[in-house]
Amino acid sequence: MSGVQEFIDNEVKSNDVVLFMKGTPQFPQCGFSGQVVQMLDYLGVTYKGINVLADQEIRQGIKDYSNWPTIPQLYVKGEFIGGCDIVREMFQAGELQGHFEEKGIAVRGAA
Repeated sequence: MSGVQEFIDNEVKSNDVVLFMKGTPQFPQCGFSGQVVQMLDYLGVTYKGINVLADQEIRQGIKDYSNWPTIPQLYVKGEFIGGCDIVREMFQAGELQGHFEEKGIAVRGAA
């Protein structure tokens, strides 16, 4: 496993929720990353954002790691959940909040 793959593997396994994204949670630099940030923030989930634009090796490395061609990519408790479309579908169906709760991750109660 290369250094980049080890870094990615460590981040995925040592953080409950990790979002590999373009930009940062405070300043997303693509609409899809921004949508996932909005959903996570709405649910009040604590997560780590990793800006793939800051490092080309991580940008390609996460695609190789997950065998998934697009960014953003959401991981929960070491499990790859999906990109923006999958996360949005889960969110709209109420499945994303349930998934977090199943994994023991605190979410904000519905308003």
